[in-house]
Amino acid sequence: MGILNVTPDSFADGGRHFDFDAAISRARQMIEEGTDIIDIGGESTRPGAARVTVEEELDRVIPVITELQPLGVTLSVDTTRAAIARAAIAAGASIVNDVSGGLADPDMAKLISNNPAVQYVAMHWRGHSGEMQKRAVYNDVVKEVKDELDERATALISEGISPEQIILDPGIGFAKTSEHNWEILRNIDRLQLLGYPLLIGVSRKRFLGDLVQATDPDERESATIALTAQLAKQGVWGVRTHSVKPQVDAIKVVMELGA
Repeated sequence: MGILNVTPDSFADGGRHFDFDAAISRARQMIEEGTDIIDIGGESTRPGAARVTVEEELDRVIPVITELQPLGVTLSVDTTRAAIARAAIAAGASIVNDVSGGLADPDMAKLISNNPAVQYVAMHWRGHSGEMQKRAVYNDVVKEVKDELDERATALISEGISPEQIILDPGIGFAKTSEHNWEILRNIDRLQLLGYPLLIGVSRKRFLGDLVQATDPDERESATIALTAQLAKQGVWGVRTHSVKPQVDAIKVVMELGA
């Protein structure tokens, strides 16, 4: 899943693809490099990021989705708002990637249940960007994240969403310290026991910089590739990354070795 942030303030690539033409050019490049999905987001979810209006988010993402839809690549919209998801589905998105797992907008579950062909990524979430790091408190992070994801999936199903639509994401970096992130990644197999596909997003995140002493997100790319290879070996459903070709190459090597 290639990341296409049409925002001025995302942590790793804010502003690079904010311009419409730059966003389309980057999307075409990702398609050429072999991405399976392009995940288009118009609101940064980095720690401390300010929220944008619904109108601004619509203006950022819908023209891009509309332009890319004829190209045949699977499109995902990265949003917590049902209004954005609804417009994105109408424009051609077939995946809704919701970092709140439906908790931020009470209308999201109904929208997804009314669109059974749409897949829904529900991430582990404990609050919006401005408050989430205050909630990075766990006694057993793997157990608590697993339990909270299970509860979220059960709640979504009770609201009419099919289990086959649901993809889970443990929310690496969201209400988690660096050690919490590593503990989750060491125990992906325990999360897989929930029985849902897993999407993992670690690309260029700060906890990798803490490990390899890289303050510049671009300098965390090799660490991201290493994790992509490991996650491919473990058979996760997908990885969400800023770069495409290095990740595709790493996955090809793992598959060739018979993972």
